[in-house]
Amino acid sequence: MTLRTLGSLGDLAGTRVFVRVDMNVPLYAGEVADDSRIRASLPTIEELLGRGAKLVLASHLGRPKGEVQEDLRLAPVGRTLEALLDRSVTNLEVVTPEELPDDDIVMLENLRFAPGEEANDVGFAGALGEYADVYVDDAFGAAHRAHASVSALPELVLATGRPAVAGRLLEREVEVLGRLLADPARPFVAILGGAKISDKLAVIESLAQRVDALLIGGAMAFTLLAAEGGRVGASLVEPDRLDDVRDAVAAARARGVAVQLPGDVVAAPAIDAGAPTQVVPADAIPDGLMGLDIGPATVDAFTEVIAGARSILWNGPMGVFELEPFSAGTRGVARACADADAFTVVGGGDSLAAVAKEGLADRFDHLSTGGGASLEFLEGRTLPGITILEDPTT
Repeated sequence: MTLRTLGSLGDLAGTRVFVRVDMNVPLYAGEVADDSRIRASLPTIEELLGRGAKLVLASHLGRPKGEVQEDLRLAPVGRTLEALLDRSVTNLEVVTPEELPDDDIVMLENLRFAPGEEANDVGFAGALGEYADVYVDDAFGAAHRAHASVSALPELVLATGRPAVAGRLLEREVEVLGRLLADPARPFVAILGGAKISDKLAVIESLAQRVDALLIGGAMAFTLLAAEGGRVGASLVEPDRLDDVRDAVAAARARGVAVQLPGDVVAAPAIDAGAPTQVVPADAIPDGLMGLDIGPATVDAFTEVIAGARSILWNGPMGVFELEPFSAGTRGVARACADADAFTVVGGGDSLAAVAKEGLADRFDHLSTGGGASLEFLEGRTLPGITILEDPTT
């Protein structure tokens, strides 16, 4: 697909540009705990400012469900952005003010404080549209949501003859993920982890038509192991999906895809940093123990496959990586991907956090901010925030 982008815009001097950003960041003690998503929007923000535009930035934060929550105000985000840009950011305490200050960078309050945002309300979109001579969507992480600032607003802007385009972050996400789907360098290896197989079953089915190897770790692997007759102890299993995953794996292998599950795991009686651990076969976990990380032999096996890849997509941790006894598997995969002579893409909040923690971010070709949007894109679904920005002339 081809999107309308910043390059299609004319003179922006003095133009008010509404920029939908994704600054849904974690907060701790009233301050931003991880500024990765804010930094990801800087290329678009700096380019627009450099072209003389006046910016109205809009983002959601958390899930306030249409009500004001003091701990979800965007003021900490504004302070962080101000420091990163080294220029003033005017944070407003309302979502739709009657009048905007004539400042270079204005940030509206949390969009989700307004019930109309998640309802994709046309009236609310119209109120936001009052602030837009030009609309720019740089929030790939929200592109799968049919929300007012993502769907109704750009439709309204276009209908009234104003430009609506993709920012550099959204443009890059679509380019990179589209490349992996359409024309990856081979072998193409996908690594999937996380808690629930139900969250990623459709992704597995989609990727199975494109990849050469599929490596599966994290708690989601235990439903697959159980479906193949393995004994997984007290590990997380979704029993209602056993037939589905059995069919999905069989279909993938029938296409010649190498589907690789953990051979060993680090098991413990509880998700506790102080719990006693042991390495056991992944398909023979003793009763009362649960698998909480892939084991060292699995790390070695996965590393061997990753080393031979030319394209790599990684989404989801290999275990409960935030607790040290169960972090080695995710660390091992992160390092293997970083060392590979391949085009490497990592996505999902936990995977990105692991890469950042290991200091490996600059050794990946692309850090996808999308989360759920990335997964739905890889499933081949229609994303409302992207569809509306497609260039009909191409």
